[in-house]
Amino acid sequence: MSLRHALLGLLSERPASGYDLLKLFETSLANVWPATQSQIYTELTKLADAGLITVTAEGPRGRKEYALADEGMAELRHWLTETRPQRNVRSDILLRVFFLGVLPPEQARSYLTGLAELSDEVHEDLHRLMDSIDWDDDNLSVYGRIVLEYGLRFNAMRKEWAQWAAGLIQ
Repeated sequence: MSLRHALLGLLSERPASGYDLLKLFETSLANVWPATQSQIYTELTKLADAGLITVTAEGPRGRKEYALADEGMAELRHWLTETRPQRNVRSDILLRVFFLGVLPPEQARSYLTGLAELSDEVHEDLHRLMDSIDWDDDNLSVYGRIVLEYGLRFNAMRKEWAQWAAGLIQ
């Protein structure tokens, strides 16, 4: 996935300014595809130059509102249906677990216990996020909840796995 497709997806729901998109990222995509303000504004310029989005309004202090162009919707649909998702095979967490044998057992257990605690914290953060959003029946709400549920289940599984793994270390 790219930032390009994330922005096209967000604009598929409704026109938005760069600031609006940044706020949407913070409450929806930040847990799966984080982006900074400068990255978002740079990509919006590229999307507009490529004709995938249009500037529909300009306001004070250079504020621009963007809308998805037909070409942008075609690109988003192409990416969704004709491009295979990339399998993430790199994991800093699992690479470290693979080599925990070089540490004394108590340090290895401590790493796994810390991972279980981190997973629990992220799980709680996601629950707070879920409770803070005014869910609707629009696409971003429906599919956003599905993604949020993935995060909740993943972190619950990772916590359980880390606790199990820590129990194996003698």
